[in-house]
Amino acid sequence: MTSRILEVVRGAQRAEILLGNNRRQLLEALHKPDSAAGLARRLGLPRQRVNYHLRLLEREGLVEPVEERRKGNCVERVVRATARTFVISPEALGRIGVPGRNLGDRASPASLIGAASQAIQDVAQLDAAAREAGKRLATLTLEAEVRFASAESRSAFMEALVTAVGRLVAEYHTDRAPRGRRFKLLALSHPVLRREDSDGE
Repeated sequence: MTSRILEVVRGAQRAEILLGNNRRQLLEALHKPDSAAGLARRLGLPRQRVNYHLRLLEREGLVEPVEERRKGNCVERVVRATARTFVISPEALGRIGVPGRNLGDRASPASLIGAASQAIQDVAQLDAAAREAGKRLATLTLEAEVRFASAESRSAFMEALVTAVGRLVAEYHTDRAPRGRRFKLLALSHPVLRREDSDGE
């Protein structure tokens, strides 16, 4: 059994456990399986404290046991992180984290962030239900970079994209299929992040 690529942390309690004290540091160190004693040595932390935090992480499903090894009279438990990457869903913040429906026009950053936040919540819930049912969730991700010569060409591209998507939706959408299922199509566009942007310069 291998760990998942990504785990979305949805509840407030799980988010608090994930971020509290040394637990984020432990999860970062558990990209490969290790025991409490091994983690304590690697991170320079007391073993008793590491054991305590690992129990909390395991209780919330953020860490899972891999094997047990006997060392002398003791049995050493080896654990690992349940995913390689963790994302905290906005719903973990309760009402203040759930995006509203009126966050500005479609060209505003608030609208984009709200739509992306809602997508994280929806897909996380759908993925959890699919995994519980032993099924694969049908999704699609497209990503591309476009360098525009001017603001005018960018605007023309956006209008062409809206027109093309509208045409495809009109061609394939049907309300008459009894076994059909609705899908949401979400297109996001923003400038590519430059190093000076991330450094705050």
